[in-house]
Amino acid sequence: MTEKRTAVVTGGSRGIGRAIALKLSALGYEVCIVYAGNENAARETIRLAKEAGNDRMLAVQADISTAEGAALAMEAAAKELGQIDVLVNNAGITRDGLLIAMKEEDFDQVLQVNLKGTFLCCKAVCRGMIKRRSGRIINLSSIVGIHGNAGQVNYAASKAGVIGLTKSLAREVAGRGITVNAVAPGMIETDMTAVLTEEQKKAMLAGIPAKRIGKPEDVAAAVAFLASEEASYITGQVLGVDGGM
Repeated sequence: MTEKRTAVVTGGSRGIGRAIALKLSALGYEVCIVYAGNENAARETIRLAKEAGNDRMLAVQADISTAEGAALAMEAAAKELGQIDVLVNNAGITRDGLLIAMKEEDFDQVLQVNLKGTFLCCKAVCRGMIKRRSGRIINLSSIVGIHGNAGQVNYAASKAGVIGLTKSLAREVAGRGITVNAVAPGMIETDMTAVLTEEQKKAMLAGIPAKRIGKPEDVAAAVAFLASEEASYITGQVLGVDGGM
């Protein structure tokens, strides 16, 4: 990259978000990670970036599930970076359980963070991108948002919603030089999958043609491509990173 490029990665302190932040950082982007509360994890992500030779990564703590928090995060990032060229909406939570036993607050909270948070962050950066007639928005959905999964009606609904949001926003801003795409990971080694039993992992692995669980770096590579100039004519798409599931 010959000119300065900037990126914001929500949920960038751990797992897939950390891998994305480090990948973009390695490609020369100045990166701001947004995290909810784990300051130690955020500091570790910044340390890893510096260790790899990039000392232009910063962290902002904010609750992106609220309009105030999302605006604060994007304003702080823009102030430090100058502008936001790439937004990666990765922040997400799970509150799994069968529908008949699921608490209403568990349904609401997952949609608030995963879907509304994505909406709020998109809204916070779109005006600047439209003005510059340039930008990349990449939203993290999930294979669960496409196929569904027992015990995850809230998570699946939120991630299906992210796909609908992505496709609709892509149509709204395509004429302004902005692309909006989604990445739908399958089973990836993260804190979310670490809680699964070996029996559950074995059952899921049987449904993956690639015969392996994905790594956060696999998702990060897809995000980096969609953020690149090479992907300038790709918008409104959902890229599965799932080993063929």
